[in-house]
Amino acid sequence: MRRKVWLDAAAGALLVATLAAALAVPPERTMGDLARLMFVHVPAAWLAYLAFGVTLVGSAGYLATRRMKWDRLAAGSAEVGVCFNGLTIALGMIWGKSTWGVWWTWDARLVLTAIMFFVYLGYLGLRRGIADPVARARRSAWLGVLGAVQIPIVHFSVVWWRGLHQPPSVIRPGGVQMDDEFRIALAVAVLAFTAVYAALLRRHMENARAEEALAARLASEEVEVAGAAITAPRYGEVD
Repeated sequence: MRRKVWLDAAAGALLVATLAAALAVPPERTMGDLARLMFVHVPAAWLAYLAFGVTLVGSAGYLATRRMKWDRLAAGSAEVGVCFNGLTIALGMIWGKSTWGVWWTWDARLVLTAIMFFVYLGYLGLRRGIADPVARARRSAWLGVLGAVQIPIVHFSVVWWRGLHQPPSVIRPGGVQMDDEFRIALAVAVLAFTAVYAALLRRHMENARAEEALAARLASEEVEVAGAAITAPRYGEVD
């Protein structure tokens, strides 16, 4: 319980530090204050990558061991990752409207990010549509492994295909291209979002374990069928 409290407290404190760092940096030379969206948009995108990468690890772990703890890890991480992926798209649309004049354009990065979002929505939908836990874990594990192919494609799409989206500033050929004050603030933001991800994933896995325990308990109990206490009348018997 103490570790749980400390993780939640650390996530909250880091979010406050991120807000302070984002407000402390000066306006960017070309985009001005709009660049402050970067301190949410970029960490959300990175955490989507991380979450779907953990889904890959959990899916591979289940296929190798058939242990349900790996399935819980894959499912929980995918659910949190979809939230971060959706936040990335929403903030990117706000950014695009302010810089490009449109909410959406068929840029390679935007299209591939949206495809990744819907693939993992499909992953969650697949899990909802299968009642048997073993079949659900096995089928979703294969999708979790195959879906991870998208992560490097989405990230390096701005390098491989020219489009409106700017190239990466951190992980890119030629090294980091960012002022130190922006780099520090961005590092704090990434750390904060990582703590939030860890807290959400822990809670999701706890809930999943509780749901599995409840389902196992209900399955082990003998449920009396309605009307089982009613007996057919016996004709010809006298008290």
